[in-house]
Amino acid sequence: MSSVSGAAGHAALAICESMLLSLTENKIIDGAEARAILADAAAAHRNSVPLPSDGTAHDEAATLIEAILKGGNSVRHP
Repeated sequence: MSSVSGAAGHAALAICESMLLSLTENKIIDGAEARAILADAAAAHRNSVPLPSDGTAHDEAATLIEAILKGGNSVRHP
């Protein structure tokens, strides 16, 4: 992964995490729904058919999302 695409991935992750936090803090969704969204995203990556150009990107993405589910977020810590 190039440094540009790596930076884009980090930015996208931070934005998504912040959005989920905001949605839960503003009681638009609850924590269970936020976790379900993350679980769905991880499952989508786990069930993706890898393309030759992707390598292990889907598995790595799923592992990262699952780590967020287990250990909280990387944006804000209470």
